Amino acid sequence: MKIRGRIIRLGDNVDTDVIIPARYLVTHDAEILAKHVFEDYYPGFRVRAAGGAIIVAGENFGLGSSREHAVIALKHSGVKAIVAKSFARIFYRNSINLGLPALVFREKESLERLKDGDEAELDVANGVLTVIKTGEKFSCDKMPEFMMRIIEAGGLIGYFERRRGEKPVENKAR
Repeated sequence: MKIRGRIIRLGDNVDTDVIIPARYLVTHDAEILAKHVFEDYYPGFRVRAAGGAIIVAGENFGLGSSREHAVIALKHSGVKAIVAKSFARIFYRNSINLGLPALVFREKESLERLKDGDEAELDVANGVLTVIKTGEKFSCDKMPEFMMRIIEAGGLIGYFERRRGEKPVENKAR
C-alpha cells in the first residue's frame, strides 16, 4: 500500500485535546469533526491537509485523552498517514483500528531533513517514506502483517466484515 501526500510537520507531544477540542466531542460525525481539526492550534491545517497529507511529527504523538474523535478528525480532514518518532499507545491503536496508518520513524535524527510542504510517498507495507523531489528515502518500522490487513480493510470494522463468512481458524493451543 502506497500513499502520496504533502508533508505537514508537527512537533513533539501533540495532544488529542489540541487535535480536536473537547467541545466537539458531542458528535461522531466525521465531517463535523474534520471541520474543527486543530481549530485552536493550527487554524490553516484543514486547508493544508485537503487533498492528502502525511503528518511527520516528533515524540509522543496523540498523548492525552483516549478519544477516537482525534483520529476520525484527522482522517476525514485529508490526513492519509502519520509518521512520528513515537506515539501515545492508545492513539496508535485507535489509528490502526480506524484505518489510519501510523508508522514509527526509525531514523529519528534524520527527521529534520523532511520539509513541511514536500510531496512524499509512504510505502506503508515496507516502511519507507520517499521525498518525491529528491528521491531521498527514510525508514520506518514496518507494520506487522495483521495490522496491515486492518489498515487495508479501512479499519477494524472493515476487517471483521471481510472475515465474516470465513471459516474460523482452529485453535491448536487447546
